[in-house]
Amino acid sequence: MGHIMTVSNTFRFIAATLCLILSLPAMAQDRPFALTHANLFDGSRNKIIKDVTVFVRDGLIERIITGEVNISGDYEVIDTEGNYLMPGMFDVHTHIDSVNRARQAVESGVTTVRSASVTSFQDVALRELVREGKIIGPEFFAAGIYITPNLGDTILSDPRLVALSDGVNTDDELRLLVNVNVDRGVDVIKTRGTQRAGLPDTDPRQQVYTERQLRVVVEEASKHGLPVLVHAHGDEGARAAVLAGARSIEHGTYLSNETLRLMKARGTWFVPTYVTMDAMNEQRYGYVLRLRGKHMVPQLERAIREAYRIGVKIATGADHYYEEDAINRISIEVQRFVEFGMSHFDALKTATVNSAELLQIADRTGRIKEGFEADMILIPGNPLTNIEALQDVLLVMSNGRLVLKRIPFSVSG
Repeated sequence: MGHIMTVSNTFRFIAATLCLILSLPAMAQDRPFALTHANLFDGSRNKIIKDVTVFVRDGLIERIITGEVNISGDYEVIDTEGNYLMPGMFDVHTHIDSVNRARQAVESGVTTVRSASVTSFQDVALRELVREGKIIGPEFFAAGIYITPNLGDTILSDPRLVALSDGVNTDDELRLLVNVNVDRGVDVIKTRGTQRAGLPDTDPRQQVYTERQLRVVVEEASKHGLPVLVHAHGDEGARAAVLAGARSIEHGTYLSNETLRLMKARGTWFVPTYVTMDAMNEQRYGYVLRLRGKHMVPQLERAIREAYRIGVKIATGADHYYEEDAINRISIEVQRFVEFGMSHFDALKTATVNSAELLQIADRTGRIKEGFEADMILIPGNPLTNIEALQDVLLVMSNGRLVLKRIPFSVSG
């Protein structure tokens, strides 16, 4: 009876999966494009190159030509109408867990994301669906299951996690969860240094895992070539994560100048996720979180300003699900960085070349360059002088696939 039920469940799962795939919006087939008359910000230089044509073939940027050009062959021509072409943006701290949310992310101008954990390896599946061209979405770097003391309902995501029902604290328990993630095909490991900010009964400054425990996670992940990102609002937990060898500190609200200097010295990345911290001030949250937000947001702004001043490497994450009732977007994160004193050029780099470096893919994406992946967005204003233009994305191309095109606005004929 048990075997029969297992087979039946398997067939139901396969049927449900096929129905899902068949109901998904079809991706545009890879085809060659010529994007003409663009004002180009290539991500590398603090300048705009006028009247550029970018040729795309097989998902890559084939040629970049300035001025008059003859276009022959099978290229689909897109006249950018003098709008501004720039690299697609990165969201390196997201919790996208559905097909629809993946699409919303890429349509906001985000062409690459790093998951910061989901409940049941949805990010691994989304990565594969995007790679195969089955759905519209950004390139995914999957984190799988959060390494945290209490897994809650996440324990249902894999039968092997039953062994962790009493907690994830010992060296063996930490290693087990790392290896379950590895076996499920993740690209990065996420763990925590401190408690959450978004629950009224936890203090985000409270340290959770010690430096020794975090080092166990980092060392186990490194056996498989995987970097570790660490959730840490409080300074003590963040410092422990830096000393343990974390690649990035996420949030970092209460980072001290001493810890920031340690991050600078060790090359540890800072992903502030300011837009989501600022969102705690919204009316939809209870009074405890709104009061907490009023205290935490200025602290995080101070940490960002100091990190930028001393040269800590900063990348952009929105800590967002891309749900319908929130506008936590990377475009707004970049705008806030400008308000905090970054130059427009440096703020743009946090969302492009810097984030590509964090993900160790700066040799193939993050800038508009011949031979690089065709990850590009079109906006209506010069981002080096008008950062708000990032809010109005007119065209998105991800790995050479045209996933959004809102121009031309005129009607011919």
